[in-house]
Amino acid sequence: MTDKDAVSLTRSLLAFDTINPPGRERDCARMAGAILEESGFSIQFFEYEEGRTSLVARAGGSDAKAPLCLTGHLDVVPLGSRKWSKDPFSGESDGDKLYGRGTSDMKSGVAAMLLAARTFGKSLSGTPGIVLVLTAGEEGGCIGSRHLAGQRKLLGRAGAMVVGEPTSNYPLVGHKGSIKFNARFRGVSAHGSMPELGVNAVYKAAAVVTRLENFEFGAAPHAVMGKPTLNVGTFAGGSGVNLVPDDAVIGVDIRTVPGLDHGALLSRLKDLLGKDAELDVFSDLNPVWTAPDQEWVQRVFEICKPFVGEAPHARTAPYMTDAANLLKAYVGAPAVVLGPGEAAMAHQTDEYCSIERTRQAVAIYEAVIKDWCKA
Repeated sequence: MTDKDAVSLTRSLLAFDTINPPGRERDCARMAGAILEESGFSIQFFEYEEGRTSLVARAGGSDAKAPLCLTGHLDVVPLGSRKWSKDPFSGESDGDKLYGRGTSDMKSGVAAMLLAARTFGKSLSGTPGIVLVLTAGEEGGCIGSRHLAGQRKLLGRAGAMVVGEPTSNYPLVGHKGSIKFNARFRGVSAHGSMPELGVNAVYKAAAVVTRLENFEFGAAPHAVMGKPTLNVGTFAGGSGVNLVPDDAVIGVDIRTVPGLDHGALLSRLKDLLGKDAELDVFSDLNPVWTAPDQEWVQRVFEICKPFVGEAPHARTAPYMTDAANLLKAYVGAPAVVLGPGEAAMAHQTDEYCSIERTRQAVAIYEAVIKDWCKA
């Protein structure tokens, strides 16, 4: 594969406006499917809503060993309020930088996976094979992969997983888990000059926020991921300064580490919030962690070594990935997060990726596929 292949395919993916919301991944998924079908893959599409299309493509397969899964998402985040100096959808380049919304997060990774898969598509018969899972609706809560995780027959088996999120081609062995919820507090409205006639919902919420600020997880720090964290990210309440507020809502973001039981943690939090709180948990995803001394991970580290200029060691991503949901189907599969994008560029104005790293990612993915399918 050449530089031009990687760049031109990334540009083709950028041209599809898959900003989430609303997403509209269907056309992008169809193009990726056409490339893979032409290369010998069997393809299936799955929509959890109109136009929110994920793709599952497979080639090869054997009873002795499950296939390798390569996964990435097709949606991107909004452009933001700052003005771009580059066209976010045409893939303008300047030196080694390829600009556009989703270049790093993560259409360069998807392009590299498609090109690597195309190399092997028609020669995987009789081998463990590969399965590509390209998801809709990752941004904003991994919604697409959550729906896919319930489609066990569609996903089939996988013996290991590569997630093409932006890592500058450094193999990462996991990421923290996520619990996100809104807590609503009800009160009784009254005139602001007679607060004794009402019940102030903001006071209820504020008292809980103070307790959350001092919340102790009671969990030992993870050797690589460190401590779990809790952040109150939103606080809204009231409709006018001269009214006793009868409604207040807080939004809480918790990041967990391996060994922390989500069910027990949520039970503790419900007790802390009190019986007045109406809890809406809209994200509950376990951490992803593969021991770095795992045999396949060590082989991936060796493949990546010449590209990152050092022997990789255990690092984890600061962000969530679809692996948290897909591992509900691919239970026990080792997983690495490994892609050409720049993590610091994700969601930024004038987002870019490295052309050279995208080219290298094709070679890395080809080597990982070859290694997996040789036995």
